[in-house]
Amino acid sequence: MNKKKSAAEARRELESLATGGAGPRAMPDLKKAIVRIAIALAVVWVVAIIVPTWIPKAIAGVLTAVAIGAGVWFSRYVKKSQAIGALLQAAAAEGGRGGREEALAKLESGFGKGDVQAAMAKAQLLMQDNPRVALTTLEAIDLGRQLGPIGDQVRAMRATIHLTLGEPNEARVLADAMEIGKQQDAKTRAMFATVAGEAWGRTGNAKKAVETLELFNPDDPEFAELRIQMWRARAFACAGANDMKGVGRALRKLIEVNPQLMAMFVGQKRVHPLLEREARQLLMASGAVPRKMVRQRM
Repeated sequence: MNKKKSAAEARRELESLATGGAGPRAMPDLKKAIVRIAIALAVVWVVAIIVPTWIPKAIAGVLTAVAIGAGVWFSRYVKKSQAIGALLQAAAAEGGRGGREEALAKLESGFGKGDVQAAMAKAQLLMQDNPRVALTTLEAIDLGRQLGPIGDQVRAMRATIHLTLGEPNEARVLADAMEIGKQQDAKTRAMFATVAGEAWGRTGNAKKAVETLELFNPDDPEFAELRIQMWRARAFACAGANDMKGVGRALRKLIEVNPQLMAMFVGQKRVHPLLEREARQLLMASGAVPRKMVRQRM
């Protein structure tokens, strides 16, 4: 059984997950990428030199110019991501609203208004104090102009906020547009599947939700940062499928972390009545919250 966490620790973990996993991630190895591109270009030039016409050499030249341009862009992207990730980590380490406000000020002064990475980082910080403002920040991003993976990350963040606010129908629209299978990183796929699974489970597509969520094991150490969100999604999906055994298993997994996590399902908007009843009973049985307080939330 997992070691139980304090209410404060559980709350901080939920705050981190509320952004849809948009926190700093391990960036691609820039040196390895450069070496691979250089090797590929070397092969192209060897072939171009061997072939006695000018056309292969012209093609090799164009490919080299494109590769150099892409390399410069990628290098700047990675460095900017690292800088933003450092800001988010510093804010998380400091804790409290003061650290978030300081990070927000640095994002405002250090990056342009149209910077998508900075906008996503702002939303992550704003989510904890004002989710509506965070949502507005993300909605200002033109998804049609973003690369597929980035656009889907924005959709996942927006959908997560809608789910947190009890707006599953709005989250469903975003989830339907996400291409989960095209994500290369396993953790990103799991995060997208979790967000989409909860949205589907709460809007009448429980079968698809359960099938998608079962592709990922919430107890896998690789998904440790997502485990609360993953079990929460399973609870909603199983409730939508009228699978009370599955609901009970998901809720018990959450209780192992902290019984107060049951409050996510009690007295909230758009929660399946069977799920809410089960969570309320488990919360009262745990003794974490007085029975009178649980009833008052209803």
